[in-house]
Amino acid sequence: MTATSPDDRVDSVDRVAYDAAAAAARDGYGRLVALLAAGSGDLQAAEDALGDALERALATWPEAGVPDNPAGWLLTVARRRLRDRHRSAEVRRTMPLVPERHAPVRLEDVDPDAVGDRRLELMLVCAHPAVDPVARTPLMLTAVLGFTAAQVAPAFSVPAATMATRLVRAKRRIKDAGVPFVLPDRSVLPDRMADVLEAVYGAYVVEWSTADAEPRRLPSEALRLAEVLAQLAPRDPEVRGLAALVLLSTARAAARTDAEGRFVPLTEQDPGRWDAAAIARAHEHLRAAHAQGAVGRFQLEAAVQAVHCARRAGEPPDRAALRRLHDALQRVAPSLGGAVARAAVVAETDGPAAGLAALDALGDAAARFQPAWAVRAELLARLGRAEDAAAAYDRAITLTHDPVERAHLESRRASMPPQGPLSGPPVHPTARSDHARDLRLER
Repeated sequence: MTATSPDDRVDSVDRVAYDAAAAAARDGYGRLVALLAAGSGDLQAAEDALGDALERALATWPEAGVPDNPAGWLLTVARRRLRDRHRSAEVRRTMPLVPERHAPVRLEDVDPDAVGDRRLELMLVCAHPAVDPVARTPLMLTAVLGFTAAQVAPAFSVPAATMATRLVRAKRRIKDAGVPFVLPDRSVLPDRMADVLEAVYGAYVVEWSTADAEPRRLPSEALRLAEVLAQLAPRDPEVRGLAALVLLSTARAAARTDAEGRFVPLTEQDPGRWDAAAIARAHEHLRAAHAQGAVGRFQLEAAVQAVHCARRAGEPPDRAALRRLHDALQRVAPSLGGAVARAAVVAETDGPAAGLAALDALGDAAARFQPAWAVRAELLARLGRAEDAAAAYDRAITLTHDPVERAHLESRRASMPPQGPLSGPPVHPTARSDHARDLRLER
C-alpha cells in the first residue's frame, strides 16, 4: 500500500473545502444575493459581500472543516460584512439613512428557506421600469440566477466585457433609483412578465449551451421558476407554454447521451428513457395555454418539442407538423435560431438543397452562429459536397465549446465518404439542444 504524504492529505482537504464552497456558490448564488440585497437594494454590495465570504471560506474551511450548512455559513459571514460596511465612516457620511430599508431587522428576519419567493422577487426588481430594458434579462441571469457575464454574452452577440459593463451600469441604476425590493402588485405583472419569462428561458438555454468540465446539471432552476410562474399566473398562455417547453426538454435529458457519454441524436433516442410524467405535465400546460385562445412564441416552441416527444421508437417525427410549427414560429417571433431550425426542417420535407437555400438566405447574420454551421455541414455532406462540408464542420467545431457536441461533430466529419452523399439521421442544428435556440433578445 502506498503511503499518503502529509502534502497529499492537505491537498485533499483543500479540495474538499474548495468543492464545498464552489457547490454552495453554484447552487445558491442567486438566492444568497437576493437575501443580501433585500435590505439595501445594493446588488453590487451584496455580490461583493458574498465574494468576501467565499474567500474566507476557502481560507478557513480547510482547517476548521466544512460546516454542516455551507450556504448558511456564507450567508452569515456575508451579512456581517454588509453590517461592517454599513457602520463604516464612509458609508455613514455618504449614504442617507432610510430606517424602513436599513434597519437590522430587514437583514435578520429573512427566512433563508424562502427560495422561490425571494428569487422571483429579485427578478421582478430587475424588470422594474427604472432598469434599462436592454439590461433586464442579463441582469436577472447574472445577479439572480448565478450565470457569469461571459456565459450570458454570447446569447446577446456581444463581447463579455461589453456585457459586464452593461451589468455594472444596471446595478448602479437600481441602487441610485432606490428601486424597492418588494413583490409588485399583481396589476403590474403583465408589464414585467415578458422580461421575467425571457430570463427563465435564458436560464434554460444557457444551462444547456454552457460547457463545463463537470457533467451538466439539468435546468432545474428554469423548470422550478417556470412552475412557480405558472402557479402565479395560471391563465397566462405564454407562462404555461414556457413551463411546457422546459418540461419537454428536461424529460429527454437522460436519453441525450449513451452509457459512454456520447451524444445520441433525437431521432435515435429511446423514448422509453424519456420521463413520461414530465411529458404528461407539459401536455397539461399546453392544454391550459391553448384554452386561452392566444398563440405565442413559447407555446409554439413547446409544440415543436411535443411533436418530437410524440414519436415512437424507430419512427421519425411528423415532419409536416414540424414544418407548419416552425413557419408559424418565424411569423410570430422571428429569430436567427428559429430560422436555422426551420432550415433543418425544410431539408427534411423538401430535400437538403432546399434547406441549404434557406440557410443561404440568412446571409451574414449566421456567420458566427454555431448551429447554422452545423446544419450547413450536414446538408453539404448530404449533397455530396465533401470538401465544402468538411470546411463547414471545421467551422462548427471551432465555434463549439461543449465537449459532447464537439465529439459528435468530429465523428460526423470523420464519417463522411470521400465521394457521394453522407447518409444519417435527420438534421439537427446543434447536438446539445436538439434544435437551434437563441434568446431573441434584440430590442
